[in-house]
Amino acid sequence: MTAGEALSVYLQDQATDFLRSLRLHRESSTDAQGAEESLAAARALRRASRRVGATLHTFRPLLDPEWTESLRPELAWLSGTLAREHAYAARLERLLTALHRLSTPPPPTPPEPAPAPVAVPVPLPTVPHPAPAAVAATTAVGTSAGGASAGGTSARGAAAGGSSAVGNRPAGRDGWAQLTPPGTRDVRPSTAAAGPGARPSQNSPAKKPSGPLAVGAAKAAALLERQLTLARTRAHSAALQAFGSSRFHAVADNVAVLASEVPLRAAPDADLKPLAAAAEYHLAEAVAWLPLVQAGLPYNAEALVHGLAADTAPDAQDAPWLKVRSLLRLHRYAQEVVDGDTAPDTRLVLAGQALDLHREAAEAAEAAASAARTPRIAPATAYALGVLHADQRHEVEAARFAFQRAWLRESVTTR
Repeated sequence: MTAGEALSVYLQDQATDFLRSLRLHRESSTDAQGAEESLAAARALRRASRRVGATLHTFRPLLDPEWTESLRPELAWLSGTLAREHAYAARLERLLTALHRLSTPPPPTPPEPAPAPVAVPVPLPTVPHPAPAAVAATTAVGTSAGGASAGGTSARGAAAGGSSAVGNRPAGRDGWAQLTPPGTRDVRPSTAAAGPGARPSQNSPAKKPSGPLAVGAAKAAALLERQLTLARTRAHSAALQAFGSSRFHAVADNVAVLASEVPLRAAPDADLKPLAAAAEYHLAEAVAWLPLVQAGLPYNAEALVHGLAADTAPDAQDAPWLKVRSLLRLHRYAQEVVDGDTAPDTRLVLAGQALDLHREAAEAAEAAASAARTPRIAPATAYALGVLHADQRHEVEAARFAFQRAWLRESVTTR
C-alpha cells in the first residue's frame, strides 16, 4: 500500500465516523429521552473532527493545499464549539467536588482499643472437707433439735446439685463458696458489649463543619453553579445554532466528499514516515522547553507561588504546557496513520491523560478566580474561592509531575 492509499483509507474512515455521528446526533436530538445518546454522538463527532483536522495539518504536503487550508480551520471551529458545553459541565462538577472535599472535615480517627485485662490465676487455699461421719452426726443433731425442716432443705439442695451462693461469692463444689481471684472482677454484659475502653462520646455523630470555609463554601458553590450553568446554557444554544448554520452544512458537505474521494497531490515518491517524524520532532522540541526539573516534585510550592502571583501569570505559565498537549495529539494521530491498528504507545497515552488533567485543573482554577472577582461578594465566599483556586493550582502541579514521570519513562524502557 502506497503512502497516498494509506492516508486515504485513514481519512475516509474518520470521515465516515463523522457522518455516522452526525446522523446519530440528529436522531437523538429529536427524541426526548436521547440526552445521553446525543452527548455520546457529540463526543464522537468531536473525536472525528480532531483527527481529520490533525491529519490534514500533519500530512498537508500530500494533499491539495487549497482544499486543506479551507477545511482545517472549519473543523477546529466545529470541534471547539461542540466541546464548550461538555467542558462547562465537567468544570462545574470538578469545582463542586473540590469544595465539598475542602469544607468537610476528615472523619475522626477511632482510638485504639485498650488491651483487655488478663486474669492471672491465683491458687486457692485448700479447704478440708468434713468427714462423712461428722456430717451424719451433725444432721442427726439438727433433726433432734427441731431443725428437720432446715435439714430437709439442705438435703434437697444437695440432691439438686449440692451448690448454693454465700454473699457475692459464687457457689462451688459441695456448696462451698469459691474465692474470687485477686485482680479480676465481674464484667457486666453492657460493659462487655461496649468493649474495653469504650466511651459514650465515641458513638456520637460527627460534628458539622464550621468556620469561615464551611460558611463560604455553600455560597461559593451557589455562585459557581449559577455562573457555569449560565455559561453551559449559552454554549448549548451556540451549538444548536452552529448545527443549523450554513457554515456547518458546508463543513458537512466537504467531509462527505472526503469520505468518497481524498484530494491527493501528485507525489509518486511520497512517504508518511518523514512527516510523522517531523511531528514527533516538534513535540520533543516543545517538551525540551518545559521546566521538567521544576515539575519533578508534586505540589511544587515555588511554581504555585508564580501561579498565584497575578492574573496573567497562570496563563503565561500554562501556555507551554497547552502547546505540548496540542503537539502530543498531532503526534498520536500521525502514529495512527502510520501504524494502523497497532496499539498506541503507553507512554504517550499516560502523558496525554496527564496533560488533559492539567488543562482541566488550570481552567477550573481560572473559573474560581473569575468568580472571586464578582463584585460585592461576602468575605467568607471570597475566602472559600481563594482556597479553591489554590487547590486547583496544586492539581496543576500534580498533573505536571505526572507528565514528567510518564515522559521520562522512555529513558527507562528503551535501554
